[in-house]
Amino acid sequence: MNIRIATVLAVAALSLAACGNKPPAKPANGKFTAQVWPLPAEAGSMAPDLVRTPDGRILLSWINRREGRRNVLQFSSYTEADGWQSQPRTIAIGNSLSASAANTPHLLATRDGALWAQWLQSRPNGAKHDADVVLARSRDGGMTWAQMTRVNDDGAPAEHGFAALWPTGDDSLGIAWLDGRAPADATETQPESAPAAAADASATHAMAGMGHDGGDAGKSTQLRVNGFDLNLQRGADVVLDPHSCDCCQVTVAATARGPLLAYRARNAENVRDIATLRFENGAWSAPKIVHADDWKIDACPVAGPALAAQGNTAIVVWYSERDGKPLLQLARSTDAGDSFSAPVELDAGEPVLGRAAVAFDGQQVWVAWLRENAPGQTLMVARYSPDLQRRLQTIEVARLGARGMASGYLKLLAGDGMAWLVWTDSVSGVAHLKGARITR
Repeated sequence: MNIRIATVLAVAALSLAACGNKPPAKPANGKFTAQVWPLPAEAGSMAPDLVRTPDGRILLSWINRREGRRNVLQFSSYTEADGWQSQPRTIAIGNSLSASAANTPHLLATRDGALWAQWLQSRPNGAKHDADVVLARSRDGGMTWAQMTRVNDDGAPAEHGFAALWPTGDDSLGIAWLDGRAPADATETQPESAPAAAADASATHAMAGMGHDGGDAGKSTQLRVNGFDLNLQRGADVVLDPHSCDCCQVTVAATARGPLLAYRARNAENVRDIATLRFENGAWSAPKIVHADDWKIDACPVAGPALAAQGNTAIVVWYSERDGKPLLQLARSTDAGDSFSAPVELDAGEPVLGRAAVAFDGQQVWVAWLRENAPGQTLMVARYSPDLQRRLQTIEVARLGARGMASGYLKLLAGDGMAWLVWTDSVSGVAHLKGARITR
């Protein structure tokens, strides 16, 4: 492997547990404003992940990619009281550490104080999208990252990635990912390569900078899950959907009835609507479509859903096109994902991009998304009442220098009456991570 696990300094007592230690949410009344949140990532940083621990810490990870250097996966921790820790810490470094704006790394902390990191590692001399999902664990809360394993154990020259992590106990986790190892079903329509226009960074609709054929000819992308213990010993893979969309992000949120997964499903006619399934009583439910948009597209839009949950309430936001019109929608479940209400339109029209984020603090729903027109991209945030019946506020957070996929995927957290937002911008052609704190 052309990658090494680096030694990092300690990050004390990190845990990702249930919500018992969270402070009570503040009321949602009043007007909020976006303030610049300086981040510790240096120029060249991209592909952020943002997670919160039960003791109030925020973990931010990113990949630093600079010409002439090996790619570096780094992270830092933050509290409102103390700010960022003194220096960013390095998890992994190497030329084979894939730096993708869409297929990004993830962090997780479990109650035993361990940290887990997942990233994508490209295959030497492989095809363009051939890669493995890699998982590493720090036994000492961040002192060292000595353990590492491939999540997909097939060794097939195929695309793997778009993972999502969740804790399954004090010292174990579950992981879902998209897996391109399987041969295509004889009845399945294989997607064609994305149109050339999709690579044009000046395009303004959701396919700007997107479009991906989703795998090699003769392959079918599966949604798979597995579990790993404190020694990175794996369980048995479970195929949740044998024909999922090829390269739309998978997301997970913890409900009172178990982890809920959301992803973009795909049928034999290339209709690609959002589906959810939940793990409960030792088994995964069958996939359920959130809303029948009936969006048929012959190339993956690289626009997965975003999901947030608290108790039995789950909120999902997703992109689709109805009658050729770009559309972002929100829907709410009050039964942990068994069913969803009719969707609420968040934004629509040619400027709308297909990359949104959502957070829910019990008092309000936060949604962030991007728009792009001739002058450039704009980052927006909206607040909704928990039942999605009232939009409480719309905030323009920033004007971006990035175009198309250069702005990557937004990451959003909320709690204690405020929100934190991270995105990738472009300054003189170089990626920069930017952040905002949204408070009263």
